Amino acid sequence: MSTNMRYVNGTQLARLLGDVPQERPYYLAMARAVRALVLDGRLALRTRLPAERDLAAALGVSRTTVTAAYDRLRDEGYVESRRGAGSWTALPPTTMTGPAPRPVPARTRGGAGLSFGMAHAPAADAGFIDLGCATPGVPSIFDEAVAAAVAELPRYTCGPGYEPAGLVTLREAIADRYARRGVPTRPDQIVVTTGAQHALTLLAHLMVDPGTPVMVERPTYPHALDALRRAGARLVPVGVNEGWDVELAAGSMRQAAVRLAYTIADFHNPTGRLMGEEDRAAFIDAARRADALVVADETFAELAHDLEEEPVPPMAAFDTGGRVITIGSASKLMWGGMRIGWIRATAPLARRLTVAREATDIASPVIDQLIVRELMGRIEEVRAERARDLLRSRDALAAALRELLSSWDFVLPDGGMSLWARLGAPVSTPLAEAAERLGVRIVPGPVFGADGVLEDYVRLPYVLPPGTLREAAERLARAFAEVRSAPPARPLPAYV
Repeated sequence: MSTNMRYVNGTQLARLLGDVPQERPYYLAMARAVRALVLDGRLALRTRLPAERDLAAALGVSRTTVTAAYDRLRDEGYVESRRGAGSWTALPPTTMTGPAPRPVPARTRGGAGLSFGMAHAPAADAGFIDLGCATPGVPSIFDEAVAAAVAELPRYTCGPGYEPAGLVTLREAIADRYARRGVPTRPDQIVVTTGAQHALTLLAHLMVDPGTPVMVERPTYPHALDALRRAGARLVPVGVNEGWDVELAAGSMRQAAVRLAYTIADFHNPTGRLMGEEDRAAFIDAARRADALVVADETFAELAHDLEEEPVPPMAAFDTGGRVITIGSASKLMWGGMRIGWIRATAPLARRLTVAREATDIASPVIDQLIVRELMGRIEEVRAERARDLLRSRDALAAALRELLSSWDFVLPDGGMSLWARLGAPVSTPLAEAAERLGVRIVPGPVFGADGVLEDYVRLPYVLPPGTLREAAERLARAFAEVRSAPPARPLPAYV
């Protein structure tokens, strides 16, 4: 058994299980509850389970009941055991005698197909609806911002045309925005990047060596996983489907000796959840005690649906030692076509990042930076427009799902751009395949995880107009009915 294996004690697992249905036999209900924790990512794979005696005491049941539940989970492949080493969570192996795993369609994995990520269908397929991309079109004041940026451009054409740290005027605007959100920031703490993905890739390149343990959420942004994997990180997933369990996160940081923790605390992608103030403070404290840095992805932070609601302070507001590194982006709030993001860090780290980025792209486009600078000056107008449009589309999609797919479960987010829907069955990959045949693209749950779970979830962005989302829901209902009515895959005979 790996020395890096994590563990939960009896009290922690009892808290995760919550109220196990009081059906008989009880051990089957307990086994199903543990299996659900594994499949939705709240209980990480290769997590050592508590001793039967300890879990029995925490749940107030007999040891025999826990033993029977563990035995059932072992039979199903969700628990493995070894004498003297205990029991730990697992996934059933794939063998030639069972149905082969379905591949994720290339266009839903990200970047593998020419039409992936298109918010609107090509002219040859005008009826196609793409729910694979959580990015809206430009705000109504975009043309005015472009005109103002073009008028400003001649001031910059006499020089070389690139500044590796970003235009001073934009870094000042970003620093001022952080100060208004409660985090005093100097322009020399800001590095402008070519989008948030470039920001994360740059951080991974500079701060992650092969084998470095990095804590990630499950589910999380798929391209963040890609960037960390390419840097050689050893991913340590922590489930957030039901919100953040800071105690378990702290245990993972400590047990896995995590050096970096990547989190989307603001309108999480894909769940839409918002981490509360107490959890933020506890999360940063856990990182401090584990001597880990925190990378806070704030790509969706400005996308609250109710602008009258008091905002939660940024993660950096709870940091007193330069431990939080923040990633921001203009792509979700302003427009995905402007590849402008930024990193907020300590001034020394910002200088290191500036030097490091010269080996990749040298600097971000001047005109795009000037457009973002203009939009930052009118950011409250942009936020108000986004809140109005996203709220209308969110409610339309939710109403359609409740009417047409009432068995699906989801929590209405207070911000962000997507619903994270639980299907009630592990069929998200075949559902994505069936939906694409009916002219709608969705991204299945496993794409958002690091280890093959989340097959009973799909992400559904609501950036398109209400009527389009209604049509998408109708097609998804047909696709879901098709998948649920399909006969189970027949086992393949084994030939020797």
